[in-house]
Amino acid sequence: AMSEQWDVGRALALSGLFRLLQGAGRACAAPFLTLYLRHLGLPAPLVGVVAGAKHLAAALWAPLCSRCPKGRRKRRLLVASSLLGSAGASLLLTLIPPADGDAGYKYCNASQQLGDRGAAAATVPGPGTSSHVSAVTNAKPTREPEMPAPYRPPLHGLKKETSGLGSAAIDLAGNAEESLYPTESNELSLFKTTLPTAGGSYESGNLSDHRKDAQGVSFEAVQNIFQDREHQIFLMVLGAVVLWELLATSLEWTVDENLYEYLDFVDATDRYGKLWIWSYLGASVGACSIAVFVDQLNCFLSSTITRLAVHFYGYALLITLSLLVSVFFPIHVPKRTDHVNKTAKALALLWSDGRAILYAITVFLTGAAGSAVQNFLFWQMQDRGSSELYMGLSVAVGLLAEILLYFFKGKLLRTFSSVKIVAVSLSLLAVQLLCYSFLWTAWSVLLVQILSAFSSGALWWVVNMTVDDIATPGMERSLHAVLQSLCYGGGASLGSFAGGFVVKHFGLAVLYRAWCVCLVLWLFLILIVQSKLPRQKKINYSRLLAADSSDMSDSDEENERDWLVKAMKDESFN
Repeated sequence: AMSEQWDVGRALALSGLFRLLQGAGRACAAPFLTLYLRHLGLPAPLVGVVAGAKHLAAALWAPLCSRCPKGRRKRRLLVASSLLGSAGASLLLTLIPPADGDAGYKYCNASQQLGDRGAAAATVPGPGTSSHVSAVTNAKPTREPEMPAPYRPPLHGLKKETSGLGSAAIDLAGNAEESLYPTESNELSLFKTTLPTAGGSYESGNLSDHRKDAQGVSFEAVQNIFQDREHQIFLMVLGAVVLWELLATSLEWTVDENLYEYLDFVDATDRYGKLWIWSYLGASVGACSIAVFVDQLNCFLSSTITRLAVHFYGYALLITLSLLVSVFFPIHVPKRTDHVNKTAKALALLWSDGRAILYAITVFLTGAAGSAVQNFLFWQMQDRGSSELYMGLSVAVGLLAEILLYFFKGKLLRTFSSVKIVAVSLSLLAVQLLCYSFLWTAWSVLLVQILSAFSSGALWWVVNMTVDDIATPGMERSLHAVLQSLCYGGGASLGSFAGGFVVKHFGLAVLYRAWCVCLVLWLFLILIVQSKLPRQKKINYSRLLAADSSDMSDSDEENERDWLVKAMKDESFN
C-alpha cells in the first residue's frame, strides 16, 4: 500500500498528462481571445482593458490561493470545481452577442463573406432594410481587407468607402459611419445630449441650479455610458474574462502546489523542473489543431455566433478531459504549515541585491512589450489576409523553439556570461518588435517567432539562476512567483492598458516601434549599471547540496565554488 501511495513515476506521468491537456486547452482559447473580442465589435482600447484586467486578476489572485483547503477531499473538490467553473466561464463568452451586427463580416474571408452574408440576410431580415442589406452585400467583397477600421482614421476610411461605392452608397453614409465607428458616434451623441442642458444652466443664472444641472449632466453621461450597447458588451466580456482567469489561476496553483508538496515529501523535487515541457507541447498541438479546424468552418455558426467561438468549445472539451485525469491525482497535505508572508520576504530579498533589481525591471519591461504582441499580433495578421493556421503555427513555433533551445541550456550558460545572454535576449526581442512593425506577409511571422527561444526562454534562464543565488532555503518558489507576477501581472497588464489606446490613436506599428526603442534604451542602461555593480560571490549552500554533479560549473562563478563541493564530499566519505 505504501509503494502504491508514493509511486513517484505514476504521479509524474499523471501530472505530465494533466499539463498536456491544460496547455492544449489554454492554447485553444487564450491566444485568440483578443481576436474574438474584435469580432464582437470592441475597439482596441476596450480590448486592451480586458486583456490588462485578465493579467492583473491572475497576479493578484495567485498569492491568495495559498490559503487553499488543507484536507484531501476539500482539495479534490476545489480542483474539480475550478475545472468545471473555468470551462463554464469560457463558454459564457460565446453567449455574448456582438456590439455591431456587421462586426463579424468585416473580418471574414472575402470568399466566404458573400455566401454567409446572403444566408444571414435571408434568415434574419431587418425590418425595412432588405435593400440596404443587398447593397452592402454586393459591396463587401470589393472592400480592401488590408486596412480595416481600427487601423485607419475614421473620416479617411469613410471617404474611401463612399468613393469606391459611388452614388449607390451615399444614402448609407450615415448608417455606415455609426456602424463602423461606434465609439466616435457615441461620443458625438453624448455631447449632443449634454450640451443643451449645460447651456440652460447658464441661462438660469442661479448657482444652485447650475450645480444641480451639472450633477444631472454627469449622471446622464454615466447613464448613457451604461446604456450604450458597446459598453454593455464590454462589461459582460470583462466580467466573464476575469471570472475565467480567477478560476483558471486557482486551478493551476492548487495542482502545481500539490504536486510539489508531494515530490518534496518523497525527496524527488529534482524531477519537477522539466514538467513545463509537457505544457508547451500541449499548447503547440492545441493551437495548431484548433486553427486547422476553425479554418474549415464558415464565418458564422449561427446568426450571432462567429466561428471563433469554436476556440472556447475546444477549451471546455479539453478541460473536461483533464478533470478525468485529476481524479487519480495523489494528494499530499503537509502536517506543518507556516503562515509567514513569503511575498513580502521575497520582495525584500530582491531589493537587497542590485542584479536582482535590474532583472526584475527587465522582466517587467519584457512583459509589457510582449503584451503588445500577445494582444494585437493576430489583428495585424488578419489585416494581411492571414488564415488561422498561420496564427496557430506562430504560437507553436515560438514554444517549440524554446523547448529545442532548452537542451543547450547548460552549454550556453557555461559559454556566455549572464550579462551577455540578457543583452542578446533584449536585442532579439527588440528586433522582433521592429519586424512586426514592418510585417509584410502573414507567413513572415513564423520566421520572427523563432527568435522567441532567446528573447523569452534564455532570458528566464538567467533570471531564475540569479534568483537561486540570492534565495534563502525555502524561498526559491516564492521568488520565482514574484518575478512572474511582475512580468505577466504588472508588466503585461500595464502594457495592455496603454497599448489599446496607442493602437487607436497612433497605430499598431507605432506601438511596436515605441517598445523597441524602450528596450534598446534599457539595454544600454543595464549594461552601464551592471558594470558599476560590485562582484558578489555568495555561497548558496542549499543550492550546492541539492545540485547534481551534471549541474555544477554552469558559470564562471560556480567554477570557483567546486572546491567547496569537493571538500564537503570528501568529509562525508571520511
